[in-house]
Amino acid sequence: MLNLVPEISKRRTFAIISHPDAGKTTLTEKLLLYGGAIRLAGSVKARKAQKHAVSDWMEIEKQRGISVTSSVLQFDYDGYRVNILDTPGHQDFSEDTYRTLMAADSAVMLIDVAKGVEDQTKKLFQVCKQRGIPVFTFVNKLDRYGRNPFELMEELEKVLGIRAYPMNWPIGIDGNYKGVYIRKQAKIELFERSGEHGQWALPSTQGSVDDPAFKELLGEEIHQALCDDIALLDVAGEKFDFDKVTRGELTPMFFGSAMTNFGVRLFLEDFLEMAPPPVPRMSSEGFINPDNDKFSAFVFKIQANMNPAHRDRLAFMRICSGKFERGMTVYHVQSKKPIKLAQPQQFLAQERTIIDEAYPGDIIGLFDPGIFGIGDTLCQEGSVFTFQDFPVFPPEQFARIQAKDTMKRKQFVKGMTQLTQEGAVQVFHQPNYPVESFVVGVVGSLQFEVLEYRLKHEYGVDILMNKLPYSIARWLIGKNFDGKAMKNMDSGLLVQDIKDRPVALISNEWQLRWVVERNPEVEFLVVPEDAQQV
Repeated sequence: MLNLVPEISKRRTFAIISHPDAGKTTLTEKLLLYGGAIRLAGSVKARKAQKHAVSDWMEIEKQRGISVTSSVLQFDYDGYRVNILDTPGHQDFSEDTYRTLMAADSAVMLIDVAKGVEDQTKKLFQVCKQRGIPVFTFVNKLDRYGRNPFELMEELEKVLGIRAYPMNWPIGIDGNYKGVYIRKQAKIELFERSGEHGQWALPSTQGSVDDPAFKELLGEEIHQALCDDIALLDVAGEKFDFDKVTRGELTPMFFGSAMTNFGVRLFLEDFLEMAPPPVPRMSSEGFINPDNDKFSAFVFKIQANMNPAHRDRLAFMRICSGKFERGMTVYHVQSKKPIKLAQPQQFLAQERTIIDEAYPGDIIGLFDPGIFGIGDTLCQEGSVFTFQDFPVFPPEQFARIQAKDTMKRKQFVKGMTQLTQEGAVQVFHQPNYPVESFVVGVVGSLQFEVLEYRLKHEYGVDILMNKLPYSIARWLIGKNFDGKAMKNMDSGLLVQDIKDRPVALISNEWQLRWVVERNPEVEFLVVPEDAQQV
């Protein structure tokens, strides 16, 4: 019998969530910097002049300075194997972020010190709360003017319903911060100012807050303000309770600046010590424990053309139990076929390494010839089950898309098929309508831009896109339903999804109510019957 516990206890698999422009990609780079995975971090603010962020591999991401697809990054630090799931911050790519959270055991919530809790952060936090994922908070951009730390703690409680326990505390007045106070060690750490924008791991000075040298170094006013804040935290602040952290009732809170390295190393070390190792996963057979001898995993992401030279397609797999070994044969539940897992890879963005073994909590990539789908379960034969279904987003914007050049039909259909399998967009078709055109549904308009960009640059296809006047999709169920007898659908559109299920596209809520009332024999579902709604 395998003893998997030592390897499992080393694993930390977490997602970084935030509103756009909170500094998520920068923080990811600095964690890699301290982990020794890279030696020089490229400033996101000066991307044109410097190396691009390692977690943004798609060309459009580099041009726009945002992440539009989740990246998987792995490195070792201080005896831990770290798996970072860097997610898109932009709300138009919420689907990709939600799917990635299914593969995480904990989450790091990044908050801009000046802006506090923003809309997208609220949505992602709620998903973490629903899934019971412990959340650790990193308040970023202390190198700029920001709000009072006590105000931010109060906002977390009022807006998100979670109490905060500051693990460290910023030293300074009115946004001019000089370092952090480390509560558990009763020490202060001052960071050296540098003009390098945090490209190197900066040295620091440590010492007790009572040291007269620090009082002299900080100045009377800043030192007194720090002492007052510490006294208030100790008397009126929340007590640290690790059980509350695991239940999602308390978030350990760190202050720092990813750009200048304020508090990043301290955060990384404390986080790795506190964050949970791989946890049991719910399946059709109950919870699957990570130390179960039998291998199991699920696919949470599919990405085509990560390597433009090879035009390959990768399925990202989260290992849930047992030991993975290169070349092993497992059972693919959805196709009901055994498959051999050859050439498994681990990632540092575009850089890949072929691996021989992996353990629960690890994320590996598999070459996908087109057999995998998002949410697929892999397990050893003899213990067949499926992991919990992935959430589905109902699309809110629609467009009819076709290739400009009819001679590129084959490439167009291939591109649309692969991008649909990735979950980048939802594709519908009209019965008896030319196959050269698709109706595409998305959550946000930026997805249309990325679709157009990727079809052009990855498949060599220019497209014609006509926006459609619909904002609501409803999956239809009814006795002997064929759509022909639907009433009052003159201004709507009847289509089918990729599984040939009937879907009604409707302009607005008023029209939806009218159609529902006139068709009492039909059931209108927000998402397909076999999916869970977000």
